[in-house]
Amino acid sequence: MPTPTTRVLEDTGSQVEPPYHLILLDDDEHTYHYVVAMLGSIFGYAPEKGFAIACVVDKDGRAILMTGGLEEVRLKQDAVHAFGADPAMPHSKGSMSAVIEPAHSPA
Repeated sequence: MPTPTTRVLEDTGSQVEPPYHLILLDDDEHTYHYVVAMLGSIFGYAPEKGFAIACVVDKDGRAILMTGGLEEVRLKQDAVHAFGADPAMPHSKGSMSAVIEPAHSPA
C-alpha cells in the first residue's frame, strides 16, 4: 500500500521516442549570410548562433541544427529544404541540404 511519501508509477506501455539530430550539410552554393538568415527564419536562432553554426558547417562539413522527436525534426528538415536558393550566389540552384540521424546517447 502506498504511503503519502511514495508515488506509484503506472506503466502506460508507451515507449519514449528516441531523439534525432537534424544535420546541415556544407556546400559551395550558400553564403554565411544565407545560413544566418535561414536559421533565424526557421529556428528563431539569434544571428550570433546562426553565424557560429555557419562556421561549424564550413569547417567540419556538417553541423547539428537541432535534436528532437522524429516528426519535429522532419518538419524542420522540410523547411530547410524549402528555403530556396541564395540570391547572393548566382550559381546557387536551391536550398541547402539537411539529413536526419539518430542521436546516440553517450556510452
